[in-house]
Amino acid sequence: MWRRCRLSSKAGRKCWPRGASALDAVTEAVRLLEECPLFNAGMGAVFTRDQTHELDACVMDGYSLQAGAVAGVKHLRNPVLAARLVLEKSPHVLLIGEGAENFAISHGMARVDNDLFSTPERLLQLQEAKAGGEIILDHHAAPLDERQKWAPSARWRSIWPAIWRRRPPPAA
Repeated sequence: MWRRCRLSSKAGRKCWPRGASALDAVTEAVRLLEECPLFNAGMGAVFTRDQTHELDACVMDGYSLQAGAVAGVKHLRNPVLAARLVLEKSPHVLLIGEGAENFAISHGMARVDNDLFSTPERLLQLQEAKAGGEIILDHHAAPLDERQKWAPSARWRSIWPAIWRRRPPPAA
């Protein structure tokens, strides 16, 4: 797991020498985490009580103070990319569910099967939760652009907090 974190961090840092923004760096770093089933983001996301996956992501550009988010998406491989699309191509800050998916797909993202996010470990968690309680999992990150310090930072929050969810995510 730590190896994947280091790879993700390194990928984000590689963006800066090319003149990329903090937003570019954080988006790429998170996209890589969403591709790893060891994390509770994208591949490996927790199940809902209905044995599906609902994914959320939010990005914010600290320099422009623009933000974009998606919540409750079930068929987008990388929710962080959809959140970035909302930031860049929508007058809205948050799109939810099918509307968020339709927006992202209309801007070039592919629709994927919800089973893509399933792992045996997360299925076991669901079974344990159904047998005796709720499991809360919450992860987030807030990297900074060290070239220009605090103002042009980019933030990301990607949340799949509870197996029993049926609500929008908390604010980033």
